[in-house]
Amino acid sequence: MCLAIPAEITELLPEQMARVSLDGVSKAVSVALIEDPQVGDYVVVHVGFALARIDPEEARRTLDLLAELGSDSQGAAA
Repeated sequence: MCLAIPAEITELLPEQMARVSLDGVSKAVSVALIEDPQVGDYVVVHVGFALARIDPEEARRTLDLLAELGSDSQGAAA
């Protein structure tokens, strides 16, 4: 199963790359598929590529849901 996750662009880098942040984790990804990416934009990231811009509110809801699922699965494993 593959999962695309929302992340915030924190820095634009050379060669159509950007640094994104997800829950304090920073990663360089390609923004070649995004028209006019800007710092502060939320994008959906999959295998190192920003695939689409996403509304910040929708990004937050998705991240909250993923965090909730993660905490539920840790409780189930105990």
